[in-house]
Amino acid sequence: MAPDGPCGHPGPGRQPLSVPTLVGVDEKAAGRGQDYITVVSDLDAGTVKYIADERRQASLDGYFEKFTAAQLGGVQAVAMDMWEPFAASVRTHLTDADDKIVFDRYHLMGYLTKAVDTVRKQENRALFATGDNSLAGSKYLWLYSAENLPARHQDRFAALRASDLKTARAWAIKESLRHFWSYKRRGWGAKHFARWYFWATHCRLNPIIDAAKTLKRHEAGLLSYFAHRITNAGAEGLNSRIQAIKVSARGYRNREHFKTAIYFHLGGLQLYPTEP
Repeated sequence: MAPDGPCGHPGPGRQPLSVPTLVGVDEKAAGRGQDYITVVSDLDAGTVKYIADERRQASLDGYFEKFTAAQLGGVQAVAMDMWEPFAASVRTHLTDADDKIVFDRYHLMGYLTKAVDTVRKQENRALFATGDNSLAGSKYLWLYSAENLPARHQDRFAALRASDLKTARAWAIKESLRHFWSYKRRGWGAKHFARWYFWATHCRLNPIIDAAKTLKRHEAGLLSYFAHRITNAGAEGLNSRIQAIKVSARGYRNREHFKTAIYFHLGGLQLYPTEP
């Protein structure tokens, strides 16, 4: 067995060296600015398997390089966002990688939500210049999905959605994409995406058009969902718990101490000695 982590604390060495069947790859802000760590998780077990500095291809390469080709052959799917360095690492180390990469629904919808917000900002500035405050104070309303909108905002949002605002059209296009993941068969999902893509690219809203074209370039990773039906929801939950660890310690000046704390709380480590 490999040694413990720094200063005798539990580290990745206390984990059994086995590759999960379903792998989650995500990033987590470790400090201010563009300071990230790469977090690899076991989606079935809900545990952190590996942490690396930054979010480069080499960050994820370090995880896969721990295993033999035979062990990596047991990986069925990898859920991730559309960050190309992560995808490049998977393609380098896994066979049939493009059939195993599943671009995560949470991140894809987040990408569309940002596009909707960009449309709102542009339209709000244009309307404000004419004395129209229709969109004032509505930023967070457009971030909700229809079923999660708080009751106190429903009347106002219904009026906004029924208007001819560009933002309302952008939001409707974004919401339509959500139905993609409700289909049971890949063929129906592909047809829905094709119809959605035509609508999105003919809406005359540049942020939505740009987002749709980005998703189109990653269409294989969308459609692979129907073979594996996984998301990074578990990894997102781990990210929330990592943030709680960070907050409870009022931040970590030492990066290695931060990683050790994550392994301790979320690594599923064997913390007790085994009997001889």
